[in-house]
Formats: sequence, structure tokens, C-alpha cells
Amino acid sequence: MIAETAVAPVTVGLVVVTYNSTAEIERCLQAIRSQIRKPDRIVIADSGSADGTLRLVESTCARIGLTVELMPFAENVGFAVANNRAVAALDDCGLVALLNPDAFPEAGWLTALVDAAASHPEAASFASRLMVAGETDVLDGAGDTFHVSGLAWRVGHGEALGRVSDARRAGPVFSACAAAALYRRDDWQQVGGFDERFFCYVEDVDLGFRLQLLGRTCRYVPEAVAYHVGSAVSGVDSTFSVYHGYRNLEWTFLKDMPSRLLWRYLPLHLVAVLAQVFWFVPKSRGGSLFRAKWDALRQFGAVLGDRRRVQATRVVSVEALRSMLDRTPLAKRFARVKEHQETKTRQP
Repeated sequence: MIAETAVAPVTVGLVVVTYNSTAEIERCLQAIRSQIRKPDRIVIADSGSADGTLRLVESTCARIGLTVELMPFAENVGFAVANNRAVAALDDCGLVALLNPDAFPEAGWLTALVDAAASHPEAASFASRLMVAGETDVLDGAGDTFHVSGLAWRVGHGEALGRVSDARRAGPVFSACAAAALYRRDDWQQVGGFDERFFCYVEDVDLGFRLQLLGRTCRYVPEAVAYHVGSAVSGVDSTFSVYHGYRNLEWTFLKDMPSRLLWRYLPLHLVAVLAQVFWFVPKSRGGSLFRAKWDALRQFGAVLGDRRRVQATRVVSVEALRSMLDRTPLAKRFARVKEHQETKTRQP
């Protein structure tokens, strides 16, 4: 008789990066405390908050009986750096979950993600079903997509849950929104985690792209539900978010897109950049957009060096990667976004 070998349970770490997060962090900590599958370790990496966030974390954790490890930074080092340092500290964890302080997971969130990781060893990351906080049935995103033009967006963002057929169905997506996601730490470490040059925004799409190049996919887990405020500190379409988001999209397209696809879709990429100008100038965000593109170009040499290293690791075929990219006509995409914004404007 052959004795069965016991499989050691996987250790799961959780990282929350805070920055002036007093408005949301208490609710986030309560949601973490309510998880059915508790994280084995929790790191709160505070990026130089000046509003008493750390004091609130300590008092809340003491009150609700939640044990966390604090990693305070003297200044705002950015979302990418703070997460990288926290994940590095979780060196005994096979899985690492990331959670924004303005994301509030349901009790079964971590259980669903960990179960998906056990069932899908081919996947390196796992995306949650994000719902708009304060709404009953509005999606914030069902995973992230990357368009052949170099644009990226959350699947179904702003749509009613019932209108997005894939929102309740598990399956592959391009990448996970890091507001609430799970990663295999070995895969994270292999590709170097978040690109720290990005500071914040699009770093999760870039990471997902680099994992895809290695043949390590992303799995969308609709049972892993979290409610997300989104841009709680920086603001939606603020000068800060426009600058970092649209600068980092340029770097992602240049660094990660294989040469055959880069040259094939470069004309469409330039059309997308022109469309961004027409989109943001009327919103008084043209200055932020132009500065984003200029600063992206200024770093061209350094990003090109990163490109050589990233492309040297690619194992997937160009066509297999292309099948994972969104090829929706840009006119259709912009029309849908415009319709969505006009609908929101008309709402009381």
C-alpha cells in the first residue's frame, strides 16, 4: 500500500498600499477581517501619508483584532515601488493578493481566488469581478484588456452587470486589475514585478503583458467580488491620472509589443494618440496629455533597453498573443465611452 503524501497548504499574503487613505481604509480593513479564507500575512505599505492613515490603521486593527505588518515609507514612492517592496517581504508566501484601500471585497473573495489558483496552474494571475462601490449592479471591471492600438481598459467598465455576458463567466482575460487581484509570487518575481518607472497607473496591464509573453496567463474569477471606488485620491481624469496613465501606455506599447505587431499596429497607435488629443483637450486636460507623451519620448532610450530584455524572454507565438489582444474598431470603442459618459451626465 502506497501512503499518500500530504500537500502543504499554500501560504497567502495580502498587500494593501495606502496613501492618504483615511476615507476608505477602515472599511477595507473590516472587509479583510471578514474574509472566510484569511490571509496568512497582511502587509500595509504606506506611501508617505500625511493624513493620519497609519494611526487609523493601527487603531482599527486593534479594535477589530486584525494582525498586520506595517511598512511605512517616508515619502510617496508610488504604487509600483510600494507593492514591489511588500511582495518582496512576503518571501514565505506562494500566493500574493493585492487590494487597494478603496476596494472592499465580499467575504468569499480570497477563497474564490485561491481556489482558482489551485484549479488553474497555467495561470499566473487572477482577476476579480470589480463592482462600482455604492452601486448595486454596475461593473467597475471584469478583468483588463489591451487593444492592438496600445490602449487599455477594464472589461465592462461602467456597464450594468446584466449587459456584459462574460462578467459572470470564468475564463481567460488579458490581465488583472491590481485593485483586487491575486498573483503567484514566483511568476511575479520572475518578471520583476511592477515596472517602478511607471509610479502608478497601467503597471498592472504592463505586468500582465510581460506574463503573457512568458505563456503565463490570467484567469478571470467572477465569484471573487470586490466593490471599488476607483481613483479615490487622484480623481477620475485628473491631471495626475491623465499624465501617468497615458505616459505609461506609451511605455507599455513600446516595451511589450512584439516587433511584428508593433510595426503592424503603429499607424493605428498614432490614430489612437490623435483621438486622445481630441478627447482630452476639450476637458482641459490637453496639457497633461502633451506632457505625458513628451516625457514618454524623453525616456525612449531607457524603455528601448527594457524592451530588448522583455522581448528576449518571449516564448509565446505572435499569433497566440494577437488572439489575446482586443481588436474592436476604435471608432466603436470611443462611441461607447462617449455614450456611457453622456448617460452618467443625464443621471440625477
